[in-house]
Amino acid sequence: MTTNTWAKPSDNTGVWIALVIVTLWAATLVVGLLVVPLDFASPFTYLLVLLQTHLYTGVFITAHDAMHGLVSPNRRLNAWIGRICCGLFAYNFYGNLNRKHHLHHRFVATDQDPDYHASGHFWRWYLSFALQYVNIWQILLMALTYNVLKIWIDYQKLIVFWMLPSVVSTFQLFYFGTYLPHRGEHAPDNAHKSRSQAQNHWWAFLTCYFFGYHYEHHHSPGTPWWRLYLEKEKSAA
Repeated sequence: MTTNTWAKPSDNTGVWIALVIVTLWAATLVVGLLVVPLDFASPFTYLLVLLQTHLYTGVFITAHDAMHGLVSPNRRLNAWIGRICCGLFAYNFYGNLNRKHHLHHRFVATDQDPDYHASGHFWRWYLSFALQYVNIWQILLMALTYNVLKIWIDYQKLIVFWMLPSVVSTFQLFYFGTYLPHRGEHAPDNAHKSRSQAQNHWWAFLTCYFFGYHYEHHHSPGTPWWRLYLEKEKSAA
């Protein structure tokens, strides 16, 4: 039986974790845009892009946890952290994501699930997934920000260290957090129509902040991302 999708944490651990992720994201972005030279022959460039991609994913996962009330016991602060993290992730709108994410939990892998595509085809599903959440206002805000920033920052750096990681992160989130868990047929007794990757906590963290343990998330949506590995251990026991 799925627990309520809104939970209230007992302390502010989630706030501190959110602060660390956002701070690292901002620091890495500043390093990429303002400190290091853009050198496509240097492995550091690609490592920085990969790190920034992973941190973008962490920013979104933080917003996701806020949608479940898992970041702060203060409901207003929890919502504001969710709004800020959504805004940092290509100007996503927290209210829209929050509403649709709870529809996903309520109607998982059905035609009422905004995250699901019955075809199972990767690209069709990804396009459908993206169109659920991208709107013209985000595109305009991104374009405005890009044109303002390029007055002071080289446009190539903006593309490589700011825009590219956010796009790659959407594939990371979709592939490990939606496509792999929900594609194909599920057993009749699988109430959550979800599957999980094999237990490997390091790989689960690196790929999608433990959201490859997706059955566990749907079974216990009141568990924050940084404790999902414990749910996986329970289900494997």
